[in-house]
Amino acid sequence: MMRFLLPLGAFLLLVALLYVGLGLNPREVPSPLVGRPAPAFALPTLADPERRISEQDLAGAPVTLLNVWASWCAACVEEHPVLSAWVKRRGLPLVGLNYKDDSEQARAWLARFGNPFRDIAVDRDGRVGIDWGVYGVPETFVIDRAGIIRYKHIGPLTPQVIAEKLDPLIDALQQAGGAP
Repeated sequence: MMRFLLPLGAFLLLVALLYVGLGLNPREVPSPLVGRPAPAFALPTLADPERRISEQDLAGAPVTLLNVWASWCAACVEEHPVLSAWVKRRGLPLVGLNYKDDSEQARAWLARFGNPFRDIAVDRDGRVGIDWGVYGVPETFVIDRAGIIRYKHIGPLTPQVIAEKLDPLIDALQQAGGAP
């Protein structure tokens, strides 16, 4: 009888772990960057490859958004009208990180769908994305006045995510002058 209890106990433990794991939201992967300064980078801009943009360009406003996107990303097309309308309504500075993309295709994509970005950094080889912990596109980061990452959203933004998570966080950051 004892020889059956050990395998049964191991099986039940495995079932419990799988049950808990399957209940987790894959869009809410904890990021070790939240609460830390934005990783350093210096990349050319999409509009002018001779000009560079860095993490220092993300600080200063009470809140700045960094949106990681690409012209080859189907979910980015889905997210784009929601993101564009939201940043326009809120008056938020939005910086793009064009990830592993062809610059000509990125410019054509923006011409087709519109350009809500204040500036766009080109991360052609994806190295900066690795430093930022990018899993895929789209991803959106909320950065405070001091250049500290306050939130990371994986996947396309939806009206529900904006209403339930981002708007309350941004309201709090703006009321506090950019720091929680």
